[in-house]
Amino acid sequence: MSFIPPVLPRAARALRASSNPIANFRCFHTPTLSRPLLALRNSNYSQRRPFHSTPRSQAAVKNPYSILGVGKTASTSEIKKSYYSLAKKWHPDQNKDPSARERFQEVQAAYEILSDPAKKEQFDQYGEAAFDPDSGFSPGAGAGPGQGGFSGFSGGFTADFSFEDLFGSFGRSGGGRGSRGFTDDTMLGDNIEIEVTISFMEAASGTSKDIRIHPLVQCKACSGMGVKPGTMKKQCSLCYGTGTRVHHMQGFQMASTCERCRGTGTVTPRGSECGTCSGSGVTKEARTITIDIPAGVDTGMKMRVDGEGDAPQANIHSSSPSGKKRGNLFVHIRVTPHKEFSRKGSDIYYTATIPFTTALLGGQTKIPTLDGHVDIKVPMGTNTGDMIAISGKGMPGPNSPGRIGDLKVEFKLNPPRTLTPRQRILLEMLADEFKDKNARRIMNVNSKNDGASYYEEHKNEGFLKRAWHNLTHQHDDMPKDDDDQNKKASGSG
Repeated sequence: MSFIPPVLPRAARALRASSNPIANFRCFHTPTLSRPLLALRNSNYSQRRPFHSTPRSQAAVKNPYSILGVGKTASTSEIKKSYYSLAKKWHPDQNKDPSARERFQEVQAAYEILSDPAKKEQFDQYGEAAFDPDSGFSPGAGAGPGQGGFSGFSGGFTADFSFEDLFGSFGRSGGGRGSRGFTDDTMLGDNIEIEVTISFMEAASGTSKDIRIHPLVQCKACSGMGVKPGTMKKQCSLCYGTGTRVHHMQGFQMASTCERCRGTGTVTPRGSECGTCSGSGVTKEARTITIDIPAGVDTGMKMRVDGEGDAPQANIHSSSPSGKKRGNLFVHIRVTPHKEFSRKGSDIYYTATIPFTTALLGGQTKIPTLDGHVDIKVPMGTNTGDMIAISGKGMPGPNSPGRIGDLKVEFKLNPPRTLTPRQRILLEMLADEFKDKNARRIMNVNSKNDGASYYEEHKNEGFLKRAWHNLTHQHDDMPKDDDDQNKKASGSG
């Protein structure tokens, strides 16, 4: 964002090139109003004239570019060479023409402006109004006593308020390609944006990708000038190479971008356009470039490759071909989801499913990581939702070299959906051991062998021994039933 320099507290900035000529106009000053005359007590006196004119203190400054015969893009050496030539030609001691002295003074004044970078910039932005003492515009200060110069707006605007903030969108609304932005006197081309998709594991380790782009590059036939070899662009005759026109309307001076050259100060003669690029100075070219994607990138991240965007077109203002730079290439990263891992920042997450017996008794289980499988310990009494963190097994930090996230493992219990009779007996006995009265009983292990007789016989035994008797008793009963069923099936019973 650029702001009005402190030396120009009351001047409006000149607009950049825009497709809307109306939006380019800026008011430099308001009409000079005289202080109203006080009404005299004599009733015969009438105030007749509320305005007065101020005599011009000196002649308005003429266009220095047209006087020296140079364009707006002329170098310092070209300006100096033209000045020496014209000063020698119109020096009163050498030239006896009656108008020689006046012409010599014009040459001197023109060189004084163009040889001073600050004055040259003022003229390029505001035209003759910047040096017209009667225009109400003073680069060094505000309006003096008795003058009604533009004093700003009400509502909090100060001398540092930048009109570019308010009107800057006009210059960018219809510029099209190559009108993206200026950096001092350097014109930048448009950026190119593409999306590259990589896998989760490629994001973890880093990768290289070959991508295909079609940028606008400088035309080789005309070296980006937009004209045929052997021909040159001419200075715009409407703005005399300044790229800006100043309009006088009822006491106002307004500057606008030249509609003929669109602010460049030069025009291409008819029939001189380059046949390869049609005068644009750029052509489209297919290129394949390799980009290195660092480890740890994530979806939504963006990489910038400097100088791989579009080149600016030839009809965009710049003082020299070297003042034009290509835009940048922006690569948007998209990482495909992984079937086992999820991610949050540099940490990755994995859900480990374990048997309920391992959860109750504790133990270990094997899990995958970015580097392969590892065994981890399962604490006794682990429940669904419990989580442990393995340090240094996550994603690298793309902006923090050496920092690696964690692998966070969340446990999920996997109880059996079906049980064998023996498993059922053990679980029912375990429920009895934990005094769980809500658990459903099917085997009814405590009512075997005609009610309480079996239980009374083994009530003083330990849990494991009693479980063994229950299992062996159930085991003795089950083969008998199986043998009866086999005999019936064979027809021998």
